[in-house]
Parts: sequence; C-alpha cells; structure tokens
Amino acid sequence: MKTEKSASIFEYTEASIRSLDWREHIRLRPGMYIGKLGDGSSRDDGIYVLVKEVIDNSIDEHMMGFGKTIDVKITDKTVTVRDYGRGIPLGKVAEVVSKINTGAKYDSGAFQKSVGLNGVGTKAVNALSSYFKVQAFRDGQTKMAEFKKGILVNDPKISKTSERNGTLVVFEPDNAMFKNYRFIPEYLEDLMWNYAFLNAGLTINFNGKKFYSKDGLLDLLKQKADPEDIRYPIIHFKGPDIEVAMTHGSQYGEEYYSFVNGQHTTQGGTHLAAFREGVVKGVRDFYKKDFDASDIRASIIAAIAVRVQEPVFESQTKTKLGSVNMAPDGPPVRSYVSDFVARELEIHLHKNPPVADALLKRILQSERERKEIAGIKKLANERAKKANLHNRKLRDCRYHFNENHPKGQESMIFITEGDSASGSITKSRNVETQAVFSLRGKPLNCYGLSKKVVYENEELNLLQHALNVEDGLDGLRYNKVIVATDADVDGMHIRLLLMTFFLQFFPDLVKAGHVYILDTPLFRVRNKKETIYCYSEEEKQQAIKKLGGKPEITRFKGLGEISPDEFGKFIGDDIRLQPVILNKESHLHKVLDFYMGKNTPNRQDFIIDNLRVELDKIEADPELLTAE
Repeated sequence: MKTEKSASIFEYTEASIRSLDWREHIRLRPGMYIGKLGDGSSRDDGIYVLVKEVIDNSIDEHMMGFGKTIDVKITDKTVTVRDYGRGIPLGKVAEVVSKINTGAKYDSGAFQKSVGLNGVGTKAVNALSSYFKVQAFRDGQTKMAEFKKGILVNDPKISKTSERNGTLVVFEPDNAMFKNYRFIPEYLEDLMWNYAFLNAGLTINFNGKKFYSKDGLLDLLKQKADPEDIRYPIIHFKGPDIEVAMTHGSQYGEEYYSFVNGQHTTQGGTHLAAFREGVVKGVRDFYKKDFDASDIRASIIAAIAVRVQEPVFESQTKTKLGSVNMAPDGPPVRSYVSDFVARELEIHLHKNPPVADALLKRILQSERERKEIAGIKKLANERAKKANLHNRKLRDCRYHFNENHPKGQESMIFITEGDSASGSITKSRNVETQAVFSLRGKPLNCYGLSKKVVYENEELNLLQHALNVEDGLDGLRYNKVIVATDADVDGMHIRLLLMTFFLQFFPDLVKAGHVYILDTPLFRVRNKKETIYCYSEEEKQQAIKKLGGKPEITRFKGLGEISPDEFGKFIGDDIRLQPVILNKESHLHKVLDFYMGKNTPNRQDFIIDNLRVELDKIEADPELLTAE
C-alpha cells in the first residue's frame, strides 16, 4: 500500500515547476558559467575565471582600438580593474552586469573578435560576488551601480566627473561559494603576462608592476625557454588573424601555449591540432623526407594565437576550441592554420640554412633516441599491460580526465609512500574521482638519466602508464597528480625525487599545472567540545589560544597515523593543495642541476642559510619552542 509520504514524491503539479531568476540560476549551477569553484590552488579555479571575465572586457576594448592601459589591483579578497576605453553607455550600466543576454558583443560591428560572445561573463562575476561595483566614465559624466550577491543595492543617478573615459569594476568573490579561497600570485602574474604577450603595445599595471610586450609571442617564448637550451633562434611569423612562435629545446615532451581571441586555451583544440600538423607537413616538405611526426615535434616549444570571428568553445570556461571557421564565410580553422604554418615554416627554413641544419640535427637525435629504446620500451609496455590487470600499486577511480564526462575534471591521483599511507587514503577516498598509487620505498633519482630508465624501472613505468602520459598530455587520466608523502625528512626526499621524475621526463605535466603537493595537518588540537586540525606551528598556537585551558594536542608524524575517518576530512571539500610552480626566472635545467646534481657543497650552504632564517624566527619568538 502506498503511503501518503511516498505518494507525494511522485506528485507532478504546478507547484513542482520553479522559475529561477538569473542570479539564482548562476549561484545554483555555477559550473555552467565558470567551470568549477575551487579554492584558488588550480589555475582554472573559479576565482581566476572571475578575474578573466572582467579583464577580458577591457582587453576587447583595447582590441577595438580604445585604451592602451589597464590598471589591475588584487588584494587578499578584492579585485579592482580600471580600463580607459569608451566606458559602458551610462544608461545601461546596471543592465549590462545584471541582465542575461544584454551586451554589445552580439553586434559584430562593435566587437568583431571578442573573447566573450554570450553576454554572461560579468553577470556571473556579479552573482558570485559578495560585493560588486561597476562604474562607467564617459565624456565628463559617470554612472555607478553596486550589488551584493547579484542584488542591486545602490543605483545613484548620473553625475559629473573629471575622470578619463573608461570602466571601473570592483568585486569580492563570495566566500560562501569559494570556500577558503586564496589568490596565488604566480598564477595572476602569468595571466597578466599572457594578456601583454597577446596584445603588443598594451600596458597592464598589476599591483604596482608593469606588464608590457613589444614583440608578442616572441617575447613569450623568450620568457618560457632557456636560452642555453634552445637549438636555434626562435622562429616568429604573423599573418591575418594568426601569430606563431616556435623553437626546439632539449627537454622531453612537447610544450605549447595556445590562444584564441586572447583566451589561453589550456586544453588546446582545433587550432593547436592544426599547428602540430602544419609543423610536421612543413618539415617533411622542406627536407623531402617522411620523418616520424613524434621525432619532428619532440622537444618543441611553441606558441600560437588566432583570432576567430565567432569562436565555439567546448565549455563556458573557453579552455578548448571546437571545430569552427575563421569567420562565418571563411575557411575552417584547421586547414587555415595548418596550411599557413606549413608554408611559413618551409619558407623560413629556405631563408635560414643554419636554422634548417640545427632543426635537422634535433630531429635526427630524437629519431636515434626513439630507436635506441624501442626494444626495451616494447618489453616494458608488455609487462605493464600484464601488471595493469592486477596492479596492486594502483587503486583506480571511476571517472578520468581524458574521458568526456564532467566528473573527469575532478579526477585526481594520490601518489603515496608505503602501504600504511595508501591504506588510509584508499579507505577514505571518493572512489568516483580519487585514485591512489602506492610507491615501494624511495624512487630512483632520475636527474641526468635518459628516458630509457623509465622503461627499465618497473615502478616508474607503471606510474607513467597509470597517468597515461607516455605519448604526451592528450591522454592524461587525472587532472591533478598529487604527491602525498609524510612531512618528515624521508617524506620530503621522496617528494623531491618524484618532482625530479616529472620535471626530467614530463615537464609539460608540471608546466600545465597538473602536479600538486598534499597538505596534511601536523597537529590535532581538541577539547571535549571542538577539534581543530593545524597545518603549521602558528596555526597550533592560534588553536590553543582559541580553545583555552589545556587542550589535548596530537602530533601527526606520518600519514599512516591518521585514521581513515579523519583522512576523509583532509581530501574532501576542504582539501589543501600546494601547486608545484616553476618560477619563470628559474629555468628547468638549472633548477634540477642545483637540487639534484653533484654540487653538494652549494646545496649545503643553501640549507645552512635557510636554517639561519628559521633560527632568527625562534630567537624573535621563543614560544615556538614551547613543548606540547
């Protein structure tokens, strides 16, 4: 017999139909508009998308010929962007940021090749901000509107001003949506540099620092590539709506920076695939030899930017370009880019014989290296396939990054040391999106070794197969590769060895922002009413003061000591991750040589110097030595 309660579940009446206004829909389904929320530890987390959406509007003004300077200031919680373009028409200031499908970008005459075409960007920023202010300045007059969580709270009349024309936007991401968020300065600086490289002549003043580029993508590669490692001077050419820069280095893998209408397409797309095809075609046509495509592209460092009139991205976050034409009545992006790159590269090689010779040597070197490891690679892959059937090192998850499923974006793999640590994570993980790979002891120091060692070492070979990065990042199975080791000397050493492995053989994995360090608490401070987990000595002292009295203090020495129930709290919604970031001034070879090379005396001096810093802190605050 159906109960009254169970019957109500299946009722479908007028009361079941609910209409959401624009701000409610954005706050209820933020992923539709900004991809994901996050806490700022990933480059594609929501707070950076909010910053981009606002700056993109200023960039579009610059592209249309209005405004050569953009001022950006970002503090812990507040973002301020001021451009000197035309300014939003005063009668539409509030509507432009609060009414869906309201904007100028639908008029292709006003914005021919803008980044945003759907009129949603600033509305999403408004709805997802605890405070949002927009102010336009036009011809001696100004109009301002203020919002809280998308609700208009202040809408004064038009008034006079002496300010230059342009638009000011100030907002604070809503902490209720972006929990415990923080802006990572390196991510923001990379964002500003990309804007500068893609808009030669534009000046961005960011937190007191000037970002300016004269030569566009050429400057980008000069910053990204180590001048001591590149095999030939950077090739740089431009065409209608396309710019390309490329060279070859000494690193493993392929390294690309791709852009569409100023948007950094971190997942590539049609234009990047076409560029890779064009390079192969141009090289084969010039040398009149059918080189293997992987030998041609091995160790390439390149950047490509295209301008498309009506871009079609595969998501609202615009990280991957779909199959489109350069313009509604223009050629397909794929053929246009591929033909242009092949033609220009062949011409450049004809005009520059030294470059052609250097490129040929790099290709032949890659061919030799590939053939040298072909035999052992085949055997290692056969062993890996057999091991994968019963791979005790890998506890896989259900959804993966390289699959066409929304949850694949949330996928991550924890690389742990030993069975005890992996056991705690395995029991408390989310089996849909979290995988675990268990190491046996310390991995090999890979610095200075050839990729042959990856296939000879069973553990490293199984790890590369688990990640599926043997042939590049296209098949990467996990969005986040997380090193989860104990916070002791041995754990730090294993962490360093793993990072050396990635940087030596898969540097693009790190440079693309996929590698992280898991932060786990050092202390648990609790009384009968409350438990606080602390990640530093400073947090421990604050917890003791908060709880008062003599709370119980537990020092976690290893991941295996943390119970699965507790561990679940540290790898769930409140997970703390530290991204592995390569400082743009620190070139990869020099970093690895210093930390993992044979310069022991230099490292010893470095350690002693940094220990002195910590001793200075203790002398200034003796309470840091207080026993638990």
